[in-house]
This record gives sequence, structure tokens and C-alpha cells, in this order.
Amino acid sequence: MTAATVERPAPSGLAAGAGYRVTPWRVLRSEWTKLRSLRSTLFSLLAAIVFVVALGCLISWARVQHWDQESPLERLRFDPTGVSLSGVFLAQLAIGVLGVLTFSGEYGTGMIRATLTAVPHRLPVLWAKAVVFAAVTFVLMTISSFTAFLLGQGVLSSRHIDTTLGHPGVLTAVLGGGLYLTVVGLLGVGLGALIRSTAGGIATLFGILLVLPLIVHFLPSNWSDNIDPYLPSSAGQAILSVVHDPTSMAPWNGFALFCGYAAVALAGAAVALRRRDA
Repeated sequence: MTAATVERPAPSGLAAGAGYRVTPWRVLRSEWTKLRSLRSTLFSLLAAIVFVVALGCLISWARVQHWDQESPLERLRFDPTGVSLSGVFLAQLAIGVLGVLTFSGEYGTGMIRATLTAVPHRLPVLWAKAVVFAAVTFVLMTISSFTAFLLGQGVLSSRHIDTTLGHPGVLTAVLGGGLYLTVVGLLGVGLGALIRSTAGGIATLFGILLVLPLIVHFLPSNWSDNIDPYLPSSAGQAILSVVHDPTSMAPWNGFALFCGYAAVALAGAAVALRRRDA
């Protein structure tokens, strides 16, 4: 006699292998685990927070100490909001580097092969990295921006040269500090995925944000005046300005253009991710 084989039905509502399906939520959780477990994430975010808050307070204090020596023209051009947000320009270096490392770091270690084996469609990895990075950066950098503003205005109030969030354009500028740094990071994510090299991604990002404006500055004035407002850094930083410069773009228009640059980098990364081998 042979024993009969009895097949047990799967538990109700649980398809075979359902526990191992790749879902957007699981990809997001995976990328969140990667981001928070890396030491570079902690160090870069801490550096960015210190740059935004500490440098904003330091420069506000320096302007207070030097206020008596400033000319009438300097006082007329004085922007208390911009002074307290001065640290944003240095923080973009730390955030940009972290954005590049978010993708290029996996190519450097070879971990990207395991990642793309687990998520064979590939694009969910890019979107998950971008979403997780943007959420973390926006929350932390927006809090840092508001903290820098409040502390900086506290310092400036000793000379009665401070301002408030209710003043026209101030709230947009302070919120813009977090928005600008978030898009800088997303631009870094896109370049890191597109170039696949940490050194190359960082060099390209800094070239776009820092070197390109210097090159344009040395062009004939009738050229530079027409080109500079549309550069990524100039367009993005328009949202940080309370005193509008007639030669620059409107705050939200400039920020929208800056988002467009980041979107192009991410779109290029998506195409490269689908077409090239890991």
C-alpha cells in the first residue's frame, strides 16, 4: 500500500508567496532602514543643522557688533531674514553630498546588486530613495530654518533691526530654507544615480551650484544678466530673498524652475537605471 498524500489548503486570504511580494511600502521601509543606519547620514544632517543654526546666529551677532560702522546704503539694503538664514548656503554642501551618497554609495560598495535583485523593476528603488530622503531633509531643514530665524532675530532685536514672520515675504523665505535644501538633496540623488560615482556626483553637483555661477559672472554683463537668474542656484535661492531683486526671478517661479532641474536629473537617473546594468 502507498500512503495517500494529503494537500493542505493555504490559509484563507493568504496567497502563496504573498508575504514576499515587493510593494511600494516595503521598498520605502527598506530605504528608510538604509538611510538611518548609515553614519554618513547622521554626520551630514548634523553638519547641515549646525551650519544653518549656528552660522545664522554668528552672522547675526557680527552684524549687530558692526552696525555702528555700516554706511547708510548698507543699512538700507540690510535684510534681517537673509542674515539669519545665511547658514543655508553652507548647509547645501552637506545636504548635497548626502543626496549623492544615497545612491552612489551603494554602487561603491556593490550593495546595489542586492538592492536591484530584491526589486527587479528598479524604478521603485529610485522613487523610494527620493521620497525618504526628501521627507527627512524637509522636516529637519525646515525646523532648522525656523530655529535659525528665531534665534537670529533675537540677536538682531538688541539693535531693533529684527523682523517677524508676519512681515511680507518673511514666512516664504524661512519656509524656503527647508524647501531649497530639500531640492538640493534631490538634485544630488539624481546625479548620484545617473553618474554612479561619489566623486563624480559631488563634483558635478558643486560645479552646477557653485562653479557655474562664477563662470557666468565673468561673462559680459549683457550676457550674465540674462543667464544668471535662470541658473539652478540663482533660481532656487530666489525663494530665500525678502527684498526682491528686479534682475532675479520671482520667489516661487524661481523655485519651480529649480524643481524642474532636479526633476530632469531624476528622470535621467530613471532612464539610466532601466537601461544600464547594475
